Amino acid sequence: MKRNVSDDSCSSFLRWPLRVPAALVSSLRFRLQIRGGKLMITNARKSDAGKYVCVGTNMVGERESEIAELTVLERPSFVKRPSSQVVLVEESVEFRCEARGDPVPTVRWKKEDGDLPKGRYEIREDHTLKVRRVTSADVGTYTCVAENMVGKAEASATLTVRVVSEPPAFVVRPRNQVVAVGRTVTFQCGATGNPQPAIFWQREGSLSLLFSNQPPQPSSRFSVSQTGDLTITDVEHADVGYYSCQALNIAGSVITKALLEVTDVVSDRPPPVVRQGPTNQTVSVDGTVVLSCLATGNPAPTILWRKDGVLVSTHDSRIKQLDAGGLQIRYAKLGDTGMYTCIASTPSGEASWKAYLEVQEFGVPVQPARPTDPNLIPSAPSKPEVAEVTRTSVTLSWKPNLNAGATPTSYIIEAFSHASGSSWQTLAEHVKTETFVLKGLKPSAVYLFLVRAANAYGLSDPSPITDAVKTQDIPPTSQGVDHRQIQRELGDVVIHLHNPTILSSSSVRVQWTVEQQSQYIQGYKVMYRSSPEGGQQPRGEWGVFEVRTPGEDSAVVPQLKKGVTYEFKVRPFFNEFQGTDSEVKIAKTLEEAPSAAPRGVTVTKSDDNGTAILVSWQPPPEEEQNGVVQEYKIWCLGNESRYHVNRTVDGSTFSVLIPSLSPGVRYSVEVAASTGAGPGVKSEVTFFQLDSSGRMMESGQPEENTLSQQISDVVKQPAFIAGIGAACWIILMVFSVWLYRHRKKRSGLSSSYAGIRKVPSFTFTPTVSYQRGGEAVSSAGR
Repeated sequence: MKRNVSDDSCSSFLRWPLRVPAALVSSLRFRLQIRGGKLMITNARKSDAGKYVCVGTNMVGERESEIAELTVLERPSFVKRPSSQVVLVEESVEFRCEARGDPVPTVRWKKEDGDLPKGRYEIREDHTLKVRRVTSADVGTYTCVAENMVGKAEASATLTVRVVSEPPAFVVRPRNQVVAVGRTVTFQCGATGNPQPAIFWQREGSLSLLFSNQPPQPSSRFSVSQTGDLTITDVEHADVGYYSCQALNIAGSVITKALLEVTDVVSDRPPPVVRQGPTNQTVSVDGTVVLSCLATGNPAPTILWRKDGVLVSTHDSRIKQLDAGGLQIRYAKLGDTGMYTCIASTPSGEASWKAYLEVQEFGVPVQPARPTDPNLIPSAPSKPEVAEVTRTSVTLSWKPNLNAGATPTSYIIEAFSHASGSSWQTLAEHVKTETFVLKGLKPSAVYLFLVRAANAYGLSDPSPITDAVKTQDIPPTSQGVDHRQIQRELGDVVIHLHNPTILSSSSVRVQWTVEQQSQYIQGYKVMYRSSPEGGQQPRGEWGVFEVRTPGEDSAVVPQLKKGVTYEFKVRPFFNEFQGTDSEVKIAKTLEEAPSAAPRGVTVTKSDDNGTAILVSWQPPPEEEQNGVVQEYKIWCLGNESRYHVNRTVDGSTFSVLIPSLSPGVRYSVEVAASTGAGPGVKSEVTFFQLDSSGRMMESGQPEENTLSQQISDVVKQPAFIAGIGAACWIILMVFSVWLYRHRKKRSGLSSSYAGIRKVPSFTFTPTVSYQRGGEAVSSAGR
C-alpha cells in the first residue's frame, strides 16, 4: 500500500524535516522519499501516524510550513481467535474472540446453520461467547465477525456435543391429505436424535417397510427421500389409508401417522389459483429473504416448494414455510441460489409460480427489490367473457379495472383443462388488447380461463374464473363426404407408442403421441394380447380397450392376467373406419404368489429304495398361477425336527424322490408352487408312515392314531425321558435321607442304654402326664 503526504505550497523548499519521535524517523528511513518538494511514504503503517512539517532553507534563512497530521486507519484483525471445542451435553462452553483495528471494530457472533441458542447464550464485555447447557442442536460452526469502516474479518470455530444417546423426536410431522386419482402426493416427515435416527414408512395393515436407502424399484410408485419424505405417484383408490412415519435409533423410537384420502377428479370445483407468487430477488450472504405465495381454492390448497425441481426440505433450521404459504430463508448461503417454484394443489388440480433467487457474496452491491405497494400494480380485470368457440380456439374479452391500482400495460391469459394436464398453463403473454383469440386448444375439451393485468411493477391478482367452456367436437361424417377421404386421412395419422407403465399385477398404463392429427379421429383402440416368452406357444387373440376421447393420449388397461407378458399397440378409428397401427410395445404385469395349491398330491412307496417315497403332483390351475411357476417347494415333516426333510425342484418337475426316511415315524407332506413373488397356497396335508420293513402303512390323521402309537410317541419325547430321570433322582434322594436318619436314631438309643448300665444305684422313676378336661394330671410310678 502506498500513501502520499504532499503540500504544493512546499514545492519550493528543499527538505522535509520530520518533527516526530526519533523512533518514527528510523522506521520511515527506507520508506520515505522526497520528490519535487512532495513527501511520499510507501507501505504506510499504524506507527507512521503523527504530525509532519515541511521545512525550506536557503542562504537567506529557513521557513516552516503549517503542521500536517497523518492518520492511518487499520482493518480489523484478530488478537485471539476462537478455537473448536468438544463438550458433553448440558455443559457450558466458551469461545474467546479479541480483535483490533482503527477505528475500534464492532464484534458480533453468528451461527452459520441457525440462530444462537436463545436464552442460553451470553456475550461478555471482552466479546467472549458463552453457551450454557448445550444440547445436540447447538452443534455447528460459530463465527466471530469483526467489522469497522475499513473492512471486515471473520474467525470460526466448531462446536461438537458428545451425547451418550438421545431418543428420536419429530421436527416435521406428516399431515392428512386429499388427492385425486392419478396425482402425486408427498408426506413430509423429519426427526432428530443421537445417533441420527433412521426414518421408515409403513402403510397401516401392510408388513412392508419403506426406507430411504432402498434401491428404487422400476415398477414401484412409492419412494422415500434421503430426508425421510414419502412420495406416492399415480395415486390409486387402493392407496387410501393411514401411513405411519417411524423414527428409530438405539435410544428409542417414535411414531406418527397421517391419512391419505383419494377422490375422483372433482369437475365441479375449479383448481386452486395463486393470487400473488414469489418475485425474482437478490440477497447477500447471511441475509434473510421471504418468497411469498398466496393461493386460494376449495378446499384450501396444499402448498409445496421446489428448488430447481427438487422438493425443498424444511428439515434445515434456516428454511421455514410460513403459515400463509411463503418460504423464509435465513442466513442465506451461496448454495441457496436457484429457481424456486411454489405449487398449490387440491384434488381438482394445481397452480404454480416460479421465481429466481440469487445469493451474492458479501460486499457485492445488491439490487433492491421492486416496491410492493399495491397502488403501483394494476387491479384484477373483470371476469372474461367467451365470445366465440370452435374446435380448437376460443375468443375472450375482458375489461380493466381503472378505479383502483395502476394502469395496465399488458395482459396474461391462463387456462386449465384436465385434457391438458392437472395445472394452470399460460397460453398468452404481452397481450396488448382486451380481446384475444386463443388457438391450439384440444377439441371436445372443457377449459377454464382467467386473465391478469401487468405493468413494470408486477402482476395483478387473477380475474374471476370463466364458466366452463367446452370446445366443439370433431364433426361426424356428413352426408356426401367421400369415405375414401376419411380412410386416407386416418391412414396418414402417425402414432408413436411409449413404453407401457406397469401399475399393478393386473393393470398397465399405455401412452402415445400423435404426430399428425386429423379431424376424422373419433377415438383410439388400445389393443393387447398375451405373448408367451420364447414364442413356443401361439399368441393370444387381440383384446380391445376403446378410448372415445380424441384428445386423450393415455389409457389404463385393467383386468389383465398376473405375471403375463403382453403386446400393446394403438389404432385410431372413426366409426367403422380404421387407421394405421402404432408400433408394438411389450410389458409384463407384476407376478403374485399362486392363489391355488398344486393338485393331485400323492405319496407312494419307491421300489428303488426300502426307505424312500415318491411325492407327485400336478400344477395349480393356470388362471391361479399368477405368473410363471419357477419352482415347487416340498415339506416332509416328521414328528420331531430332526426328522424334517425339505426339497425344492424347478417348475417343470412334478415329482420328487425323498430317501432315507425313518421307520416308525409319522410324516406329513405339503407341496406349494412358487413364482417370482414367492410361494403360494400349500396343498392339503398328506400323512404316511413306514414300518420296520420299509412298507407303507395306512395313512391317517393325527387324531386317529392308535393308543399304542400315541403312547409310543409320548415315550420317545425328550421331555418325557427327562421327567422320568428327575423322578428317579428325587426318589433316590428321599431314600438316602431316610436311611441316614434311621441309622442316626439307632446310634443314639444305643448310647443311652449304655449310660444306664454304668449307674446301677440310681432308680429311674418315669412320670406320665395326661390331659383331662383341660387340666394336667400326673402319676408317678411306685
